[in-house]
Amino acid sequence: MGNLNVAVLGAVGLAEKIGKKGTITDVTFFEIKRGNDSVTLIEPSKYPEKLSSLFYSMGMSEFAILTVDKIDASLGESIVMADLFKIRKGWIILRNFIQKEQLAPLIAGTSLENYAYIEEDHIKMREDLLDIAQKEARAPGSGTCGSCPVDSHFNVKGVGTVVLGSVIDGYFRKHDKMQVFPLKREVVLKSIQKHDVDADDGVKGDHVGLALRGIESDELDRGYVLTTDPSVKMTKKIVGKAELIKYWPSPLKEGMVLHLGHWMQMVPCRIAGAGSGSDFRNPQLTIEMETDIIHKPGDAGILMYLEGGKLRIAGSIKLE
Repeated sequence: MGNLNVAVLGAVGLAEKIGKKGTITDVTFFEIKRGNDSVTLIEPSKYPEKLSSLFYSMGMSEFAILTVDKIDASLGESIVMADLFKIRKGWIILRNFIQKEQLAPLIAGTSLENYAYIEEDHIKMREDLLDIAQKEARAPGSGTCGSCPVDSHFNVKGVGTVVLGSVIDGYFRKHDKMQVFPLKREVVLKSIQKHDVDADDGVKGDHVGLALRGIESDELDRGYVLTTDPSVKMTKKIVGKAELIKYWPSPLKEGMVLHLGHWMQMVPCRIAGAGSGSDFRNPQLTIEMETDIIHKPGDAGILMYLEGGKLRIAGSIKLE
């Protein structure tokens, strides 16, 4: 079974012309299927008003479709976010007589520079995406070490607590015991569904529905993490070097309030200390958060400044 998660950027309504609409929150899911292969299209439906909508959509995806109908701040933010998430596979659709030469300087040196330019043919796009999903079918995993951040959660009569999310890392099986962070509660994975079909396992990249025993839906929240990985930890203070994007205009200063994004989390944080030396784009930061952030050692978190006007993405920092 192959599945491909695709962020659909820059054109609200495009995903609906390709797939069937599913869950709607600040991101909207669309699905296409062919035999055992499927594609999940993820549209940041509240962007550009909510930067979190773009962040969550990108965080669940490994492929992107970028539609360019004008050169503006939203296009710039979309390019920056895709680059920070290192989404190296994707397509670009040009509208309104925009030429490749206009876009080329904006994507040069980013993960988007090798995206293919395609025509907007929805039937062909659907088939081509399914072909990619088939070719990239994930092999069954081994061991029991994987993580799934919670996107949404609810109670289903006769089933109990159900979580929807994308397997962000590794692999787990039905009946595994999993830890729920930040609660540090052990639950049992009763069953797994992929696109409403029962499955025995969840593999990195799968969009899954997980039925849980040992926890109620109202005890969960978006951003919580289900995991069998013993290396997953929680951190409330980070000290380390940040890498600011080349477009970021000024130094980060002590006292600034940012948001730190990782997996399905956007945690408010404050810069408690900042020193940049001769290069303000590589500052040494001390960051204190309002709540713990859940991560694996060495993961990268994305720094966002929601009061930043046209550019709200500052850069990244390693989470130790």
